[in-house]
Amino acid sequence: MSEPRNARSALNLRLVLASFGLIFTLPLAVWTALAGYPVPAILLGALAVIAFVDLIVIQARRRRRHREEPPGTHHSLFE
Repeated sequence: MSEPRNARSALNLRLVLASFGLIFTLPLAVWTALAGYPVPAILLGALAVIAFVDLIVIQARRRRRHREEPPGTHHSLFE
């Protein structure tokens, strides 16, 4: 029988991806709004808000994980 594995969230990878999403969608939303395309601007703005909220959630989970683990524990990007 195989041993049960603990599921680990790739918080560092999610942090990078959410940051990229925010950095990409926010300026694009502003640019499309200034160009006169309101529907794409609204959709991109919504994606930027989702990425921002995800960043907040990720940071809260990273802080909680940091408090629960022994000092000196480091996580790779894909862990």
